[in-house]
Amino acid sequence: MASPSHAFDAEMMAIALRMAERGLGATAPNPSVGAVIAHNATGEVIARSTTAAGGRPHAETQAIAVAGERARGATIYVTLEPCSHYGRTGPCADAIIAAGLKRAVVAIEDPDPRVAGRGLDRLRDAGLEVIRGVGASEARWITRGHIVRVTERRPLITLKLALNATGDIARGSGSAPVWVTGERSRAHGMLLRKEFDAILVGSATVRDDDPELTCRLPGLLDRSPVRVVLSRSLDLPVDAKLFKSAHVVPVWLMTSADSNTDVRRAIAEGGTEIIDVGVVANTLWLPAAMEALVARGITRLLVEGGPAIWRGFAEASFADEIVLYMAGTPSDDDAAKAVERWVGNLGMTAFERRPIGTDTMWRYRRLPDKEGR
Repeated sequence: MASPSHAFDAEMMAIALRMAERGLGATAPNPSVGAVIAHNATGEVIARSTTAAGGRPHAETQAIAVAGERARGATIYVTLEPCSHYGRTGPCADAIIAAGLKRAVVAIEDPDPRVAGRGLDRLRDAGLEVIRGVGASEARWITRGHIVRVTERRPLITLKLALNATGDIARGSGSAPVWVTGERSRAHGMLLRKEFDAILVGSATVRDDDPELTCRLPGLLDRSPVRVVLSRSLDLPVDAKLFKSAHVVPVWLMTSADSNTDVRRAIAEGGTEIIDVGVVANTLWLPAAMEALVARGITRLLVEGGPAIWRGFAEASFADEIVLYMAGTPSDDDAAKAVERWVGNLGMTAFERRPIGTDTMWRYRRLPDKEGR
């Protein structure tokens, strides 16, 4: 088989990375992986796939099933090292070997100790040519929820801020939020939610805004993340929209074991799951809260606020990304000052700026190193 060009490998991996992005928010507790099978000689894409909803089947086995006999002699491009252990299904590395694929291009190794290079070794031992590192930087970010879940016992955490043109927030009326950005920005924020396994707010947001925290866009209600409320003292309205709709989209209330028994009972009767978390200095201990989420399979968490919650996560160094929506067209400097005002200087890199309707959106990221840290 003629050696394919690096440019072709990069092009095929770019497709695999886009496939992996499609599954973000839908595959927990497993990572969203993209796989492409292609013939290097002809340049033909034979099959492509994403990890299925709920985490199984894996992307590799689905792509192999689509390719059938045409996989024999071809190359598979995968955004994360194929698994090598037996779980509810057999190892993807074995499926790749059995399909007769002759070459595997893998973006990054899997830090899961059950894999950790063994999948690549199994492919090499079977005679496949294995190339590692193509598209690695982007793959580390797409897979970061899985990586930090394994290495740090927490999900990937994105803080979402919505501010007016001067960098201020607006408190809700107690029955509805007060909007500081336009309709298109709010729709984009709902679209953002579908990329996460869970969305988190504090008790002040529930009291002030009475939010639903769902993906209320056509066809996306079933992609609404689990809704999480942090409340040490349970100073919450038991008839909040969140709690009344817990039978439609799950709600987890994280509180202390000694919180108000009557309020706990009233909220739990509506279908909300109560999760007790340890308390330090009269505040819910965020590391314990994050471990509790990881134990329930959460790999990607969107933190929508408010300010006390943003600062708590920032001070605990629990922030990988900030998504900022600001009304109007403030400068990059204005946006950076607004972020620092609310969460401090987190040393993040400005990754994206985009106009959305009458507003502007910025993404800031703490980019992982080559080991995914």
